[in-house]
Amino acid sequence: MAYSIDLSGRVAFITGASSGLGAQFARTLARAGAGVVLASRRIEKLKELRARIEGEGGDAHVIELDVTDHASIKSAVAHAETEMGSIDILVNNSGVSTTQRLQDVTPEDYDFIFDTNVKGAFFVAQEVGKRMLARSRGAAPGSFTGGRIINIASMAGLKVLPQIGAYCMSKAAVVQMTKAMAMEWGKFGINTNAICPGYIDTEINHRHWQTEQGKKLIDMLPRKRVGAPENLDALIVMLASDQSHFINGAVIAADDGFAV
Repeated sequence: MAYSIDLSGRVAFITGASSGLGAQFARTLARAGAGVVLASRRIEKLKELRARIEGEGGDAHVIELDVTDHASIKSAVAHAETEMGSIDILVNNSGVSTTQRLQDVTPEDYDFIFDTNVKGAFFVAQEVGKRMLARSRGAAPGSFTGGRIINIASMAGLKVLPQIGAYCMSKAAVVQMTKAMAMEWGKFGINTNAICPGYIDTEINHRHWQTEQGKKLIDMLPRKRVGAPENLDALIVMLASDQSHFINGAVIAADDGFAV
């Protein structure tokens, strides 16, 4: 007998959905039956992704979102619920980085990273979380309403890496944010967990793995390989589903053993 997870009837809101892991998460959740809200600043990229999802029989909606703008967050979440219905699943994926030694980090660099990775992630989760809380408190006795919040951190939040120290700090904050949300919101049926991906080959970094520096890095990894976005498919679907009801506050490394 086959085991399957069906997300039909659920609405998933994915930030940073225009490329990389965000786009893969959106396609995967749509294939599992969820209606997906694609949120990012790059609208044209989102429209291309929507066409791919709809071509596979999925349901997708495009919304412009700048996570560094609080008004944009509130507007995007409200628009999403107007168009698609209540948000059941949040994939909090937007993230940026810079590469430099700590002594070279400028205030502008610091704000660039933390405004998106920490402040933006927090206020997106807060806006969605407040709506999940309101539905939970207003639910009929005996009924189940809750939600799933999946924060995309990084193995860099668990293991300090050279020349991306500020990024590591920001993702460590996302790990603690996940635990705080799990503690406060868990009793309302809202499960908050974090995924900490390792090195994943995406269109953004694909060329790097072909360079001498990239090949040296691969040679240092436990199994001398980088992951593919689809390697996280099973994990994202499981955390988004009812079957994850006993998983709350978990910080799951999906890094091929790099942080061990």
